[in-house]
Amino acid sequence: MLRLLGIFATVLCAIATAVLTWPSFFRVDQLYPIAQIVSFRGVLLIAFAVAVVIALLLGMARPMRAFALSLALVFGVAVVANAAIMISRGLGTEALPAKTDTGVRVMTWNTSGEATAPEAVAKIAVAMDVEIVTLPETTIETGEEVAVAMRELGHPMWVHHAEYGVDGWDARSTTLLISPDLGDYSVIQSSADGSSNTSTVPSAVAMPVDGSGPIVVAVHAVAPRPSYMQHWRDDLRWLADQCGDANVIMAGDFNATLDHMGELGTDGGALGLCHDSAADTGNGSVGTWSTEIPALLGAPIDHVMASSHWRATGSLVLEAMGGSTSDHRPLVVQLEPVG
Repeated sequence: MLRLLGIFATVLCAIATAVLTWPSFFRVDQLYPIAQIVSFRGVLLIAFAVAVVIALLLGMARPMRAFALSLALVFGVAVVANAAIMISRGLGTEALPAKTDTGVRVMTWNTSGEATAPEAVAKIAVAMDVEIVTLPETTIETGEEVAVAMRELGHPMWVHHAEYGVDGWDARSTTLLISPDLGDYSVIQSSADGSSNTSTVPSAVAMPVDGSGPIVVAVHAVAPRPSYMQHWRDDLRWLADQCGDANVIMAGDFNATLDHMGELGTDGGALGLCHDSAADTGNGSVGTWSTEIPALLGAPIDHVMASSHWRATGSLVLEAMGGSTSDHRPLVVQLEPVG
């Protein structure tokens, strides 16, 4: 009887580790609480490694040896699988490639409202020589201050935004800065008035006025809190729909990792037709949230994504944040046009 219980427990553990390692395969990647757990793959890997050690220690006791060694094997496979996934997505890079005349650099940073001074955003954006900056949880007033500071540093930007009312909560506003070098842009009406947008906190969809540049989407999806799970799922589907064109650049706080997007890609894309630039350039496993824990243990929920007109050639998750107390790290990506 005890042997049967041991086999049953081992099978349950094997199923649980498989679900947490490949949640999209089992179509549970957007279900509570699995969605929250798999956001932290680095933490999950460490938990499985600790489980291996505990199982091996239990295996020193003869009556439990077979059961404990079986568990050690299950958890060991989970460690290897999770490590392989993290390595394949990238554990971090230290520099961007040299700037080119045809390339576009994009920075996204959830500033957490007043936690980040406009001057800090401006200095980092100018130092990174970016053409597009997306700033979730940033008001239009703050965005204008960022643009003024960037102009004074010789790097002018146009400012756009979308907001859901003014109620003192900075998350109700998302700001987008675009270099005049990319041409004139305008936020589409359905994005500005919220008739077609993310559910709870706004995203901004900006179209080139002359029709020649990329569609730029400044993203902010709601966090997958228990009471907002359906809103979160709806937001991710809406974002996937925005990436249905070959010339789209999306950047912002998706409040989702690649593990939550298994059913949302099209024609090989991670989300709609868009590919994840950080994963393509060696930073896909580097957490952008939360700054309170090491990056490789954090959740990579801030992304820069682009469709087939663009190819990512480099990326950086920045640790130095100019004195900001935001709980998100900035992400910078270099894109080059294909063909």
